[in-house]
Amino acid sequence: MKLSMFALLAVLLTESVACAENWPNWRGPRGDGTSLETNLPIEWDATTGKNIVWKVPVPYGGHSSPAVWGDMVFVTGADEAKPRRMLMAFDRKSGKLLWEVDVEEAPLEKKHKLNSWASGTPATDGKLVYVTFLDEKEMLVAAYDFSGKQQWKVKPGVFSSVHGYCSCPVLFEGTVIVNGDHDGDAYIVALDREKGTTVWKTPRENRTRSYCTPIIRDLGGRTQMILSGSKCVASYDPRTGKRHWILDGPTEQFVASPVENKGLIFITGGFPDKHIIAIDPTGSDKITESSHVKWHHLNKGVSYVPSPVAAGDFFYCVADGGIGGCYDAVTGEIKWQERLGRHHSGSLVTAEGRVYFLDDDGITHVLKVGPTFEVIATNKLGEEAYSSPAISQGQFLIRGDKHLFCIGK
Repeated sequence: MKLSMFALLAVLLTESVACAENWPNWRGPRGDGTSLETNLPIEWDATTGKNIVWKVPVPYGGHSSPAVWGDMVFVTGADEAKPRRMLMAFDRKSGKLLWEVDVEEAPLEKKHKLNSWASGTPATDGKLVYVTFLDEKEMLVAAYDFSGKQQWKVKPGVFSSVHGYCSCPVLFEGTVIVNGDHDGDAYIVALDREKGTTVWKTPRENRTRSYCTPIIRDLGGRTQMILSGSKCVASYDPRTGKRHWILDGPTEQFVASPVENKGLIFITGGFPDKHIIAIDPTGSDKITESSHVKWHHLNKGVSYVPSPVAAGDFFYCVADGGIGGCYDAVTGEIKWQERLGRHHSGSLVTAEGRVYFLDDDGITHVLKVGPTFEVIATNKLGEEAYSSPAISQGQFLIRGDKHLFCIGK
């Protein structure tokens, strides 16, 4: 009997460890807002303390989301008084601020009223933490170890945008990749992860600001790094920067990151027109809507800033103005469109058959994955929130306007 109990305990512990994931960068371990975590809370309320593990002040403002590795939580911020750009590390178990480092002192750039001076989410490989900011007219990328010691800092290219800066580092093999779409000679650059030296730098076709973080997938027998922006959607080889294919349009500027489901790439967003398109990523060179776009919706319920998520057979997004929607991933059929709050900046996440919509008022609407509109919880953070949730170790880490929250059972 004792042996059976020990065996059962071992199985439970193994399953718990197997489901535990780090959230090492923008939109998590797969870069798409999906989590394999289990036993996550469905309900919380920061005004009553329900399922709030801890709540701590964040000393510097910003819209970047948390990156989590083990018991370390990393966020960036801007000290507007200096002014300087900061990297902060918190203890996941207690919320204690472990250290903060001054990445760069630089004037506050002109930005959109809904942007911040620290919007790029850090990325970590468990050894180093990578951050990127704007230093006046140049992109800045830096790496720090887990004690806060700087390992390198480089400026791989110029950057100009009246809406400010936001780019999230993407880690691939031995490189850190950063999107440099801007109102000038735009580019994507890959830096050596250990040294910061440039591995490749690929020019972009159009001189137009965009803020999309690419995703990397093995599709069509090749590794593809896919992003929208600069008046196009394009796929590149993340090892060399060589382009696989490009789709012109469907509009000028993009912010939301793409996602993949059922072998299709989903793009949402755009200015001045807003689109959702599902792309077959098996093409080469110039592809067109008639050759590789499987379905296409325009304007209503389409997000510009919040990134979408794919779950099960469905694709979910929320418009900045608060209209959420569910689509059949293969056909594009609209299953439902409903209001979910006043305004959204944060991106969607999904776990355990649920989709979490965090709005700018700090209210999270929890919906059941499926073709029908079913809200199973509405949770209050007690302050505004412009970041996206991180999920790790059975907990949510959410950066509010003033505080960092750890939410768990």
